[in-house]
Amino acid sequence: MRNSISALLIAAALGVSATAGAATTTTTFNVTATVAATCSGTATNLAFGTYTPGAGGLTGSSAVSVKCTKNTAFTVTLNAGTTTGTALAQRLLASGTNTLQYNLYKDAAFGTIFGDGTGGTGSVLGTGNGVATAVSVPVYGQLLDSATNQNAVPGSYSDTITASITY
Repeated sequence: MRNSISALLIAAALGVSATAGAATTTTTFNVTATVAATCSGTATNLAFGTYTPGAGGLTGSSAVSVKCTKNTAFTVTLNAGTTTGTALAQRLLASGTNTLQYNLYKDAAFGTIFGDGTGGTGSVLGTGNGVATAVSVPVYGQLLDSATNQNAVPGSYSDTITASITY
């Protein structure tokens, strides 16, 4: 019996010493992420409405909405359009082979043609507010009641502009 009690005391002592002698060690690790610069854009259509030759020119506006990561610098440029014979200095709306002259501007006073920064045209610079908040870039359009436009054939005229956002 004495041996049994001694064995029990030794086992209990070993159990206590195993718990009492437990040690802890620690380590650390890094958690990282990289935020990539990104931008996206959408645009609204610009409709001049109905042009009556000799009754005065038309104006309209549109906007390019740009969503970029916070503090990301961007540049918005516009191409000349898809109508054959068009140029940044003189854009054209088309109805078949017939055309109407118009242009797009950076400002409501129609002072600077909105283009790609070449040939006297301008682009628009901006800074992202975060991808959840759009920066609105206005586009102003003007269709003059010029001698050329006054000779237009009745019809429905259109053009397609591509806005590029470089960041």
